[in-house]
Amino acid sequence: MPVSDSLSPDLPNDDTSEEWLEVGTIVGAHGLNGEVKVYPDSDFPERFTQPGPRWLVPPIGASTPEEIQLIRGRFVERKGIYVVKLANVNFRDQSEALKGTKLLVRSNDRPTLAEGEYYLSDLIGITVVDHQTQAVVGSVVSLASAGNDLLEIQLADTTKTILLPFVSALVPIVDIERKRIEITPPKGLIPE
Repeated sequence: MPVSDSLSPDLPNDDTSEEWLEVGTIVGAHGLNGEVKVYPDSDFPERFTQPGPRWLVPPIGASTPEEIQLIRGRFVERKGIYVVKLANVNFRDQSEALKGTKLLVRSNDRPTLAEGEYYLSDLIGITVVDHQTQAVVGSVVSLASAGNDLLEIQLADTTKTILLPFVSALVPIVDIERKRIEITPPKGLIPE
């Protein structure tokens, strides 16, 4: 099962710069005392509830993240958002000014995953191979959710994509180190 914390596409992520994981977006102010509402792009609640350093990048302008301390946070289940208190953001006008800002963590700040869990960013671009024939099918280009997670696979030598449920019966082998997934697709899913 994939979990999210994805590399931020708007920031440099190369060998010479820091890599960042985008974990949420500030969507507005909450109350009068500087708290902000954060829409999560991460499956890890501790990104929004555990105190410590985070980084902010505004929607327009600066591309260099600015460090800020997360003081506390809580999940609002009915709305599917987190309400977060950031250091030195003490008034509503300050929190309103942060609307649209991305909340980041360093890429090396990844929680340990359970057996069978994978980071979404590690799956994108991975080679997909037929389990029985060992023929290259294509590569993972995205992930969609619809009851089960679905791998979107771009077929080799074409722009056509297919969707395959990301379940162990159809995806028996995921080898992140070798950047390879083996699949047992249902008959007729992959055009001949």
